[in-house]
Amino acid sequence: MHATWLRVRDNLWPVLQQAAAAALSWWIARSAFEHHLPLFAPIATLVALNTPVGGRGTNAVRVLSGVIAGVVVGHLAFRLVGHGALSVGVAVLVALFVALLIDGERITMAQAAVGAVISVAAGQRAGVDRVQDALLGAGVALVFSQLLFPPHPLVLLRRAETATLVGLARALDLAARTLDEADEEREARPAEELLPVYTLLNDLGRTRGDTLAVARRTLLWRGRRREPVDREIASTRRLDLLGNSCLTLIRGASALDTAHRQAFASTLRELSGVLEALAAAPGSHAVRRHATRWTLDIVRGAPEAGPALPVAVWESVRLVAGDILVFVGAEPDEAGRAVHDRATDVPTGAPPTLRWTPRPRRRGPRGPAG
Repeated sequence: MHATWLRVRDNLWPVLQQAAAAALSWWIARSAFEHHLPLFAPIATLVALNTPVGGRGTNAVRVLSGVIAGVVVGHLAFRLVGHGALSVGVAVLVALFVALLIDGERITMAQAAVGAVISVAAGQRAGVDRVQDALLGAGVALVFSQLLFPPHPLVLLRRAETATLVGLARALDLAARTLDEADEEREARPAEELLPVYTLLNDLGRTRGDTLAVARRTLLWRGRRREPVDREIASTRRLDLLGNSCLTLIRGASALDTAHRQAFASTLRELSGVLEALAAAPGSHAVRRHATRWTLDIVRGAPEAGPALPVAVWESVRLVAGDILVFVGAEPDEAGRAVHDRATDVPTGAPPTLRWTPRPRRRGPRGPAG
């Protein structure tokens, strides 16, 4: 129930925007187009906005380009091949190839294929109406996503950071519980622990691309300083390394013998706690300082010698700890020394704030006085 509530809470505002945008598209289309029932205008708006915040503007362009490509191909197929099953098949095939040439995205290909089918099966007038609806629907989606409700780039990154940190914390906690189980119960667990991490890292990479698009193309943010978002993007790239470090640690810990599993299970739970604390407020300097000291406490008790495999797993623990320290703002060299020298603290910079300042205007050289 808690997970369900979080999902509803995080998506409530985008869902309300979709409903309002669809109603607006319908109303404008009914007022502007008197010759047909404007079903596809609100549909185009919904399809364009039905993507994670940050990629909605790009999605609207993909919808529009796919529809135009499909309708043009459908018109040509109708004129050259006629009206029938062969014409539909040829139109869809060519439309899909054109969509592949445009960008190869699934939404572009689907809209191109649908536009081609409508143009052949329902007539050329229906194809023209489809383009009109797509133009209107995509335009409304762009107004909502780019002008009325543009996302904050740093908010996008912080949400992605939270999701990634929560997922990594769960993976480490699950691995810790696996270490406490009997051998026959542990055989099916590695896939459960590792597969969600790959999905999280892919989503994080997509969010970085969406954030850059928002910062570069959205009118509200184009005139602002890019330095804060660039710094936060660099932090998210460290999360990629942290994810891979966690995967290495989980795989190494799963190969330990019974005598060392319990000790490492406790260590994995501690690291999971650090990541959960960071996930609660990744932009808080106080939380990052607390996570720094907690992380250094974990690795301070690492043994310097012993059996080869446990020593190797402890090195993976240090690797995870170092990535955490760099994510919270420590310099890589200082973080590496801190986790190996049993340090109690390491300097970390303050995270970027959500308030952006305008980009300073460049002034040309002054002319002679008077």
